[in-house]
Amino acid sequence: MTTLRWLFGDQLGPHFVDDHDGPLLLVESRDVLARRRFHRAKAHLVLSAMRHRAREFGDRMTYVQADTYAEAVRSVTDGPVEVVHPTSYAAHRLVRRLGDELDLTVLPPRGFATPREDFERWAEGRGGKRLLMEDFYRRARVAHDVMMAGDEPAGGRWNFDHDNREPPPRGADTLGVPAPWWPEEDEVDEEVRADLDRWESEGLVSFIGEDGPRRFAATRREALAALDHFAQQRLPHFGAHEDAVLEGDPWMAHSLVSVPLNLGLLDPLDVVRRAERAWQDGEAPIAAVEGFCRQVLGWRDYVWHLYWHFGDSYRRRNELGATERMPKWFAELDGAATDARCLSHTLDQVAEHGWVHHIPRLMVLGSYAMQRGWSPRQVTDWFHRAFVDGYDWVMVPNVVGMSQHADGGAMATKPYTSGGAYLARMTDHCGSCRFDPKVRVGEDACPFTAGYWWFLDRHRDRFAGSPRMSRAVNGLGRLSDLDALVAQEDERGNRAP
Repeated sequence: MTTLRWLFGDQLGPHFVDDHDGPLLLVESRDVLARRRFHRAKAHLVLSAMRHRAREFGDRMTYVQADTYAEAVRSVTDGPVEVVHPTSYAAHRLVRRLGDELDLTVLPPRGFATPREDFERWAEGRGGKRLLMEDFYRRARVAHDVMMAGDEPAGGRWNFDHDNREPPPRGADTLGVPAPWWPEEDEVDEEVRADLDRWESEGLVSFIGEDGPRRFAATRREALAALDHFAQQRLPHFGAHEDAVLEGDPWMAHSLVSVPLNLGLLDPLDVVRRAERAWQDGEAPIAAVEGFCRQVLGWRDYVWHLYWHFGDSYRRRNELGATERMPKWFAELDGAATDARCLSHTLDQVAEHGWVHHIPRLMVLGSYAMQRGWSPRQVTDWFHRAFVDGYDWVMVPNVVGMSQHADGGAMATKPYTSGGAYLARMTDHCGSCRFDPKVRVGEDACPFTAGYWWFLDRHRDRFAGSPRMSRAVNGLGRLSDLDALVAQEDERGNRAP
């Protein structure tokens, strides 16, 4: 009998079907949107991408709109079914349950550069040593022959991070680089927006954030156009200021291809090869290209593998004992609720686009959540729902391990948080903020500066013996106003600063 291949909504590229010439199934489940409050732009993007893909395949694809995935799969098949390994534990459990009643085969994962088996062999061979991303990345460079000169890294260095940490240009409002490539909405987007409007008005779903115009690629053609434009026009300017923030330039020189990558529209090796070609052709400097390849070939694959390596229980790790609830003003993206310019601006950007780059995510949103002691499970869920490129496999390691240090250091060697001095150096927020990053106590006290010392004081016993944190912990003893600072932040709690 002909085998039906069932695709999930983040398996939309040709590499999920190029070895199959039979019928296809794609399921749109409204229950997913009804159960949790996703960003409206994210709901629009995913439905647009799925419906565009169904239109491309025509009669070959069965597109089912149903309450649940299981209901849809059962309704359309009476023969063998195969599915590429899904990207979340929840979806994998669903597939396993259906496999008990259907003739269902699970194919190996796709959409990542390093196979699962290869990562596990590497992890086992570490002999208990930390699974360092840098080591994984170098191994992947060699395995895939990316930016290599024989057995050595091109340019004589594996890592150009030192060249890629420049603050924003002094006095600049923008980087002055060409704008990203933007898609044009079509009748599919109009249909999606009308459906979302109707479901929302009927009380069937509820969202956070704003919708429109669609900023991110929803088709393979759009994704390739966005990638090409980035490689030609923006990659040359990436690198140096990739950790900097300018209020007037939300996109800086970032690629935005995490969105189509995580929808499965692009294959990561194709993305890396395109960037590598720009360097080989002399169109982009080696530091910029290495920094970008590190994000795609290194960090993205590393996070994917840690998600499965650490197991489903990893999401429940809470080594810092953080139990405070995320306040409504933050959860609802209410930038007007706070006078802290970095928080206000970043929340407004997430509300408008469902996206900010990695530094606002880590050093503004995530850092503030960790300083305040918010539940890491709530923070992980919020990042998943609020960002257009957020999926379970992405956010669990990134938030639990990297952002909230809730795994006690299994992933990162130190908590990623700072006082206001870092934000004053790497962003232009502080110049228009009523708080002073140099002040810890009083009306002008920066909530990040005060929050940093408050966080360290709460966890001084845990971090006192850490090689990367002991110096900061020792600094607590030099603060003559520590008691006043702690009392101030205890009283502030979760109120918007």
